[in-house]
Amino acid sequence: MNQLIQNLTGMGGMTDQVIATDFLISAKSGIRNYAAAITETATPELRMALREQLKAAVETHERITNFMIAKGYYHPHELSEQLNVDLTAADTALNLAQK
Repeated sequence: MNQLIQNLTGMGGMTDQVIATDFLISAKSGIRNYAAAITETATPELRMALREQLKAAVETHERITNFMIAKGYYHPHELSEQLNVDLTAADTALNLAQK
């Protein structure tokens, strides 16, 4: 995102984190939906196509997770670190709402 727009919205460097987090949540939702669809599918051909989509969604989730870990946005194995990240994001959101 354009730095000027980030500064105007008060997001600063948080924009990449917000986008990545939204993408990760969407990927997780997609994985759940593909898994549910596979269990409801009547034809083997459609089930195979959905399995391929599920595999791609899991791989995408992994790439997003690795990106977020590398950037310090996500700490899946360190609860206290993740809590700090989440609290900072919440404070930023509250500050934006007050502006």
